[in-house]
Amino acid sequence: MGAVETAMQGLRNKIASGELVPGQKCPPEAELCAQLGVSRSSLREAVRAMSALGIMESRHGSGTYISSLEPTVILQNFALLVDLLPLDGLLELFEIRRLMESHAASAAAANATPAALASLTALVARMDGTDNPSEYSELDSQFHEEICRASGNSTLAGLVRLFRSRGGHFHIFDGDEGTTVREGSTAGHAAIVDAIVQRNPTLAATAMAAHIAQTEAWLKRLRPAPRLSD
Repeated sequence: MGAVETAMQGLRNKIASGELVPGQKCPPEAELCAQLGVSRSSLREAVRAMSALGIMESRHGSGTYISSLEPTVILQNFALLVDLLPLDGLLELFEIRRLMESHAASAAAANATPAALASLTALVARMDGTDNPSEYSELDSQFHEEICRASGNSTLAGLVRLFRSRGGHFHIFDGDEGTTVREGSTAGHAAIVDAIVQRNPTLAATAMAAHIAQTEAWLKRLRPAPRLSD
């Protein structure tokens, strides 16, 4: 193990053991070097790497601190990796996404407020009323975000957002079969909302799983090339 890896492992151990806690200022550089058995340059490189992962942060004129370590903050740093996945790699994530979003829909059926129910219903109506692929894609994102918010689990919302970010680059709502895809997607969304309005967690989870599976099937059949939005 190299010196930088040794420093990173030592820092991880201190955080994992609770010796360093979220928001805490780290000991002086010389003290940390002595504790970890590494040079200043190796420690600084390790801190830069940990900062890039959202685990530590350097504050000018103040020192180095442990971040909040909130899951949603740390997950944001993995978005770049997910955004590099080819289609086949993305498709491998769909099994995980089905599980997560099914759980989110189930929790939403139990926890959604009247305002959330109204928002979901309005989003489905707006999706049904547009033939603009870009607008539809934005509404689709809002719909899934609202489901996750209604579930009451911010970490789950962050994970779903992370996995969905790459899917948006494949633009299945436009193209020759865009109309068919949008109509099927809207029907799936409507079934999910109906189950949530009924306060039926099992039905909501089943409807969401079917909706995600349908999206996966379209991606497998159409195999669109990824492209960034204009």
